[in-house]
Amino acid sequence: MAFDRNKFVAVLNKDALPPFGQGICAKHVRIALEAAGVNSAGHPVSAKDYGPFLKKVGFAVVSETPYVAQLGDIGVIQGTSKSAHGHIAGYDGTRWVSDFVQKELYPGPSYRTEKPKIEIYRG
Repeated sequence: MAFDRNKFVAVLNKDALPPFGQGICAKHVRIALEAAGVNSAGHPVSAKDYGPFLKKVGFAVVSETPYVAQLGDIGVIQGTSKSAHGHIAGYDGTRWVSDFVQKELYPGPSYRTEKPKIEIYRG
């Protein structure tokens, strides 16, 4: 798999919309993946469904404990009562970025309260 982490995070950061997202995290992450050399044919629509797709294109689930984020990691978060499509974001070396720059991996109040399952993928 060809995955250029630096191009991935450059595109994520360039396209991030301050200060809040617009509900298009999956689109932004997909565009950054494409810029980084990943073929996105067959990508899912919902952010929460990106796990199997990422595995198919060569990413692996990170299972290290404790988890230490690395440049280019991708977090896939399952849905909440307020966001059925879930969320996806990439780590740029200092922060999580989706369609906006996040304060933490969980992007908003319903995620921080409900704490849905997160899987981290590394390419």
